[in-house]
Amino acid sequence: MTEPRWLSAVDQRAWRSYLSGSQLLSAQLDKELREKHGIGLPEYEILVRLSEHEDRTMRMALLATDTTMSRSRLTHSVARMEKRGLLERSAIAEDGRGVNCVMTEAGWQLLRTVAPDHVAGVRDHLVDLLEPEEMATLGRIFARVHDHLRELDGS
Repeated sequence: MTEPRWLSAVDQRAWRSYLSGSQLLSAQLDKELREKHGIGLPEYEILVRLSEHEDRTMRMALLATDTTMSRSRLTHSVARMEKRGLLERSAIAEDGRGVNCVMTEAGWQLLRTVAPDHVAGVRDHLVDLLEPEEMATLGRIFARVHDHLRELDGS
């Protein structure tokens, strides 16, 4: 059996800092959104992704990929958001199996209300803690990780 390439002490500290820091950051941003607006980070991300597409509409399969949610988790989240009147689902006429997710006007208004607070949280808990060149480096690093992992899963 081949000996694993163990992480150096520096690599181990960086890896653990990334894990705990990213989990704490996500939890804090989620907490702030839930307390102020009654919506969590996953639901906010669904609204953001829909807002970036024409007619605020996306195929559910593409939305799952873009939000990195499983299709099952996305379906449950969308169902809850549908009950609140934030989203609607509709069959795709040209494709008997496909389903679109559409943001309603209520969803759009909620996103417009929530976005400034979310951006403030991202600034307070990440962006403003870093120098501009550190933020640019972070962006390049995770773009590379993202591309690598998407290539592995064929997305």
